[in-house]
Amino acid sequence: MSNKKPHLDEAISERNYVYNFHFHLIWVTKYRHPAFTTPQLIKDMQVILQRIANLNEVIIERMEVMPDHVHLLISFKPKYAPTNIVKAFKGGSARLFFEKHPEIRAPKFWGGHLWSHSYYMSTLGNTSKEVVEHYIDNQRNQR
Repeated sequence: MSNKKPHLDEAISERNYVYNFHFHLIWVTKYRHPAFTTPQLIKDMQVILQRIANLNEVIIERMEVMPDHVHLLISFKPKYAPTNIVKAFKGGSARLFFEKHPEIRAPKFWGGHLWSHSYYMSTLGNTSKEVVEHYIDNQRNQR
C-alpha cells in the first residue's frame, strides 16, 4: 500500500475501480477534556493515527491533533465503509494511547473512554479541498 498523497485532481486507480474523494473527519475527546496538552502527547497520537491509517489502507492527507479534538483529511478505497474507518481510528487510537499513557486515563477519562461517541464527517468536492487543507493547517494559529 502506498502512502502517496493524491493530487487534488488525481484519481487513484485500483484493479476494479478508480476513485478521487476525500473526507474531512473530526471527533472530540470525552467531555472535551484536553488530553493532548504537550508536544509529546500530540506526537504520540499522530504516530498512532498514522499507524491505524496504514493498517486500514487510509491515506492521511492532513492531520491536526488539538488539545480536545482531532481533524483528519483522509482518502480511502471505496470498498471500505466510512463508519468502519471511523471505528478503526477512534477505537484503535484510544486503546493504543491509553496503553502508552495510562496516567491520563484515570483522572480525566473515568470509564475508560477517550473519545466522545459522536463525530463529524463530510465528503469534499475538488473545489473545497484547498479550503479544508488551509483550515486544518492553520488550526494551531487560531487558538
